[in-house]
Amino acid sequence: MSTLTQNSMTNHHAPGLLYQIGETLHIWHERYRTRRELTNWTARDLHDVGLSWTDIAHEADKPFWRA
Repeated sequence: MSTLTQNSMTNHHAPGLLYQIGETLHIWHERYRTRRELTNWTARDLHDVGLSWTDIAHEADKPFWRA
């Protein structure tokens, strides 16, 4: 007779893993969205925050998974 119960065989790491995957997907989406938004800034906007078009092009060219 087995001493294992149904509850002891449950994967208790799955909820944490699913949460981490969801958080990663959210971060990636935000990076993609904000990098696309930067490409719409005006020269005045860039000047106000001290960025150049080169800075924006460099940031916008990064893949979404790279910070």
